[in-house]
Amino acid sequence: MSTSQIAFLKGHGTENDFVIIPDPDNALDLPASAVARLCDRRAGIGGDGLLRVVRSAAHPEARGMADEAEWFMDYRNADGSIAEMCGNGVRVFAGYLQRAGHAGAGDLAVATRGGVKRVHIAKDGAITVSMGRALLSEDGVTVSLDGRSWAARNVNMGNPHAVAFVEDLAHAGDLLSVPPFSPAAVYPEGVNIEFVVDRGPRHVAMRVHERGSGETRSCGTGACAVAVAAARRDGADPALTGTPVTYTVDLPGGTLVITERPDGEIEMTGPAEIVAEGRLDPAWSETLTS
Repeated sequence: MSTSQIAFLKGHGTENDFVIIPDPDNALDLPASAVARLCDRRAGIGGDGLLRVVRSAAHPEARGMADEAEWFMDYRNADGSIAEMCGNGVRVFAGYLQRAGHAGAGDLAVATRGGVKRVHIAKDGAITVSMGRALLSEDGVTVSLDGRSWAARNVNMGNPHAVAFVEDLAHAGDLLSVPPFSPAAVYPEGVNIEFVVDRGPRHVAMRVHERGSGETRSCGTGACAVAVAAARRDGADPALTGTPVTYTVDLPGGTLVITERPDGEIEMTGPAEIVAEGRLDPAWSETLTS
């Protein structure tokens, strides 16, 4: 595909924003440097990450999922690095598929590097994603910042998270750089770190440093990890009680509702918006792969 023909859209889910590149035939080579330039907020389109829309059958990483999910979400962090999953990204991806006529209201499946995700698009526009099960590790983790330290819960949602409950969200600092954590060996490929405060019964607020992106306005997998960590801290485990547990999670960019079911499946519900579309300037886009 000629870079002069690159179409793009811009979307966000609770202000976690993404550059969307439709590439159904997997014809476009986007190296990490090109992704970083596209996501640059001053010299590019700007985004917390990039969603490349590819038919599963056309992508070597997704062909094995093609029978379950027609479309593969090739997700990249803002620095161009590859990530396994992005919960807000899946909602925005589904919103794009609906806008492009590839999906309607109801159920669909999306292939990701974290497996096939089940999605439901409600008639009112809310999108629910089945995020899979959380894996909770007993590996001890400590997060430290500005002379304070907190024990953090190690939760994996297809990508790694460290969840720290704090007294004040301001204790997280500016989150521009990775908050120090130990032992480093627990997260050899880096980690998303959430700082959490209570707002009320089964209601929390959080800030997050996403690996490869810095602080973001929202993180879907992070909200799921936070809800599970809060439930266990509060003594709630649906697998033991047989009763679903729902937490409201406030993020800087909006609110997500997270439900953990007795079978361990976690559902995330929230909005997705497409705010712009166009084509890259031919002269500028030619420099992306040069």
